[in-house]
Amino acid sequence: MQIHGQAKANSGLLTKGEVVSGSVFFRYTAHMNHPDLAGFPVVVEQDIAWGEMDPYQHVNNVAYFRYFENARILWLDRIGWMKLRDEEGLGPIIASTSARYRRPLSYPDRIAIGVRALAVQQDRVTIEYRIVSGKLNALAADGEAVVVSYDYRAGQKCPIPESVRQAIEELERTAHGGG
Repeated sequence: MQIHGQAKANSGLLTKGEVVSGSVFFRYTAHMNHPDLAGFPVVVEQDIAWGEMDPYQHVNNVAYFRYFENARILWLDRIGWMKLRDEEGLGPIIASTSARYRRPLSYPDRIAIGVRALAVQQDRVTIEYRIVSGKLNALAADGEAVVVSYDYRAGQKCPIPESVRQAIEELERTAHGGG
């Protein structure tokens, strides 16, 4: 991941740029301008690709899960869970995911995707997503996922590592003005 300085997004929602896997994402690091993303500690922004639309001229429902994934991976990086998976074999695995489509997205558009923890249990965390359309200036979709802590070496679920639990708490506290 490479930070390439300040970049101004077309929608004006976000300002800090990052390059992830060849695509440009923007993560906001101050207070969100859009009220539907207030309190979300990780927000990424990306363009909708023409190829994500279906014959009905709106973004295919499967693409929304890819948008959720893009935000989730950055969130997992921020809390150190991806690094822990690589180093110790203790990482996240998705148990379930869902989406609620509120407004159809279409090309061209720039969207902001927020992710935050809703509930942390012994071996899992429920996360919430929101997608805001820059073109519509409105909430386009929201969703949830249950992310289970998994020991990839043993092939079974395990308690969330304490370092990850603490990182989640700190990230969420910071997003709510507590840190």
